[in-house]
Amino acid sequence: MKEFDLKSLVESRFGENYELHEKYVNRTFAKVLKTIGFDKCYKRAKGAYLYDAEGNEYLDFLSGYGVFGIGRNHPVVGKAIKDAIDMDLSNMVQLDCALLSGLMGEALAKKLGGRLDACFFCNSGTEANEGAVKFARMHTKRPRVIALTGDYHGLSYGSLSLTPSSHFQDGYGPFVPGFESVEWGNLDALEKELKKGDVAAFIFEPVQGHGVFIPSGEYLRGAQELCRKYGTLLIADEVQTGLCRTGKWFGFQHWGLDPDIVTVAKIMSGGYVPAAAFVTTREIHQSSFSSLENCVIHSTTYGRNNLAMVAGLATLSVLENEKLDGNAAKMGAYLAEKLAPLAKKYSYIKEIRQIGLMLAIEFKEPDGFARKLAWKGLKAANNSLFTQMVVTSMMDKHRILTQVASHSLDVVKILPPLIITEKEADRFVSAFDDVMDGAMNVTGPLWKFGTRLIAASKSNKKA
Repeated sequence: MKEFDLKSLVESRFGENYELHEKYVNRTFAKVLKTIGFDKCYKRAKGAYLYDAEGNEYLDFLSGYGVFGIGRNHPVVGKAIKDAIDMDLSNMVQLDCALLSGLMGEALAKKLGGRLDACFFCNSGTEANEGAVKFARMHTKRPRVIALTGDYHGLSYGSLSLTPSSHFQDGYGPFVPGFESVEWGNLDALEKELKKGDVAAFIFEPVQGHGVFIPSGEYLRGAQELCRKYGTLLIADEVQTGLCRTGKWFGFQHWGLDPDIVTVAKIMSGGYVPAAAFVTTREIHQSSFSSLENCVIHSTTYGRNNLAMVAGLATLSVLENEKLDGNAAKMGAYLAEKLAPLAKKYSYIKEIRQIGLMLAIEFKEPDGFARKLAWKGLKAANNSLFTQMVVTSMMDKHRILTQVASHSLDVVKILPPLIITEKEADRFVSAFDDVMDGAMNVTGPLWKFGTRLIAASKSNKKA
C-alpha cells in the first residue's frame, strides 16, 4: 500500500479547491465565492498575509472571523505543536488528569484575576456558550436565560436560541424553551424579566460582534447590578472580544465588570487547533460536578486534547510577550484616526466605530440624485449589496480581505490580526479611500459590478 504523503497530495491536487467543494462540501458557498470574486486558492500564509500560487500577496483584515489574533502560522505556536508531537505524549486518556489542560486552566484563571478559577475546555465558541448556560441553570435551579437583541452566540440549538436573528433562525424552530431576549440598551426591559425570579443567567457580548456596536458602561454596569439584585448569573461571551481583541485582555474589563462566567475561543486556538473554554467560580462549577457519580456529567471527547492546550498556552505566551493588548489599542486608534477624514469626504459613510482592533464602517444613503437612485436599486435587490460591492472591490482591486458584517446592516467589519503595524493600516485606508472614490461615479466599474450583483441576487431568489 502506498504510504500517505501530504506534500505530494496537496501539490498534485492544488487548484481543485472549488470543484471539490461544489461536489462534496458546501456547493452554495462555493457559488457565492465565485460570484463575488473571492474564489482564490491560497498556497501559504504568514502573519497578516495570504499568498496564492503566483505569489500574489493578500492583506488579511478578516483574520478567519477573528481567529488569527497573533497572525497566521506564528512560529512560537507552530514549534510548540511540533514539540508536543515529537514528545509522543499520552493524549485523551480520558480517565486521567492531563498536565497540559491543568496548566491551561491555571493560565486562564490568572488572566481573569482569580475569582474565576474553574475551567471547562471544549472545541468552539458555541459549545462554550452552551456549557455556560447549562452550568448556570444547574447552579441557580432556574429555567430561563436572557440574551440581547443583536447579539450572536453561535449556531447549535442552545446558542442559536439565544441569537434572535431571523436570518439564522428561520426554518429551524422550535427553539429551546426559556431562552429569550430583551432590547439592547434597555435596563427597564431587562429588570422586568429578572424580577420574575426565574432567570438563571443573562448572557451578553461586551461588544456586539456583528455590527461592532459598543455599549455604554452605564448600561452594562446597570445590567450587572440588576443581576446581583435578582440572583441572576452574568455570562460574558468573550468568544470574539476576548484575548486582547479590544485592546484589553477581556472586553468586560473596559467597564470594570465582574462576570460569573466567561466564555473564550477563536484567538485561543492560535489559528492551529480548535480550542475554547468557559471559566467560572469553583462554586458554580461544583454545582454540576456535585458528586462522584456526576464527575463527568458534562463532557466532550476532544475538549482537553494536548494539541489544543499547547496551542492555547503558546498563544497566551505570544499575546503576553508581544504585548498585543497594547498593540490592538494603539493600532485600532490609529486606523480610526486615519479613517475619520473619509467619513467627511464621502457621503456614503454614516459612522465609524472602533474598540481595539474591532472596527465597523457603516454606510447610508448618499447625497446626489444619481447616487441615491443607484443606492435604492441595490437595496431593493438585496439589503447588503452595496456593502458587498465595497468588500469585493477591496479584494479585486487591492487584494484586501474584509467582510460584510451582517445581512441586515450596511456595515463593513474589520478584524485584523493584532500584530499589524502602520504599514498594514495605511494600506487598508488608502485602498478604502480608492474604493469609496470609485463609488462616487455611478457609471464607473464599481457600479457595473453592482449591476452584476443585482442580477445574481435576482437569479438566486428565483432558484
